[in-house]
Amino acid sequence: MSLYRYSSHNYYRPSPLGGFRFFSPVIKALLVSNIVIYMLAVFFGMFRIGDLPLAAIINYVFALYPLDHGFEIWQLLTYMFMHGGFMHLLFNMFALWMFGMELENTWGSRKFLTYYMLCGLGAGLSNLFIAPLFGPTGPTVGASGSIYGVLLAFGLMFPDRPIFVYFLLPIRAKYFVLIYILLEIYAGVTGSPDGIAHFAHLGGAAVGFVFLLVDSGKLPIGQLWEAWRSTGVRPTRYGGPHRGGGIGKVSDADYYDVQHPKDEDSPDQAVIDEILDKISKHGYQNLSEEEKRILFEASKKMN
Repeated sequence: MSLYRYSSHNYYRPSPLGGFRFFSPVIKALLVSNIVIYMLAVFFGMFRIGDLPLAAIINYVFALYPLDHGFEIWQLLTYMFMHGGFMHLLFNMFALWMFGMELENTWGSRKFLTYYMLCGLGAGLSNLFIAPLFGPTGPTVGASGSIYGVLLAFGLMFPDRPIFVYFLLPIRAKYFVLIYILLEIYAGVTGSPDGIAHFAHLGGAAVGFVFLLVDSGKLPIGQLWEAWRSTGVRPTRYGGPHRGGGIGKVSDADYYDVQHPKDEDSPDQAVIDEILDKISKHGYQNLSEEEKRILFEASKKMN
């Protein structure tokens, strides 16, 4: 493993001859699947069904279409593995290998795959619901949304790592990511007619950012969810409404009789019975002031 220096910061870079594996499992699987799917699409796209090119059918079924123009739920997954041309595929896969290798080796394969797929899903949803607010949209293909999520994670985890733009100009990863995000925001808001799904890129980066906040504990989604649930009205185990006042499990309460010491000034029960009999025979209005006081004091003791 080689040690590189950039300014006053040291960092380790995996060597292709040792240390980390040259292709980690998920990166390898994603590279192979994207390349194979692209080659199959190109091959079968050369054929026709009647007068209809098979390439058009493949694109219609698996690309991500707008909600009102052919959208199907599976397209949120399949569009990530399709590409509009060889250069589109090449740049995406190169960026995936360049920035994703170290993330997978740091996080582990399962976490990296979860992150990659969530970023792609977020990119697709952003392209469906946000992009139309800024202009017309069309079919979308490519792993760019997931790649932007990977790029963002790399920039946040290794902010001072140098990235060589065009293999010549070094720039710290945090600035590289910031510049790319700002360019995407500008192009998306201004409706740049370049045929690029800018809001898909931004959606992938946004979902990645939220994932990293939750993963680091800076955005405690679990606690917020429990707090939200605890403030809502919901049925108790006995069927009645209950408004929670705190977080945690509700336990059964035990009830005990509390024995109060007998007050010396407490009226005798026999006296109280006589007063009650008098009320039943002659009414409350016929009680004396003293009898009313005794009855009042007795009622307070009972409560």
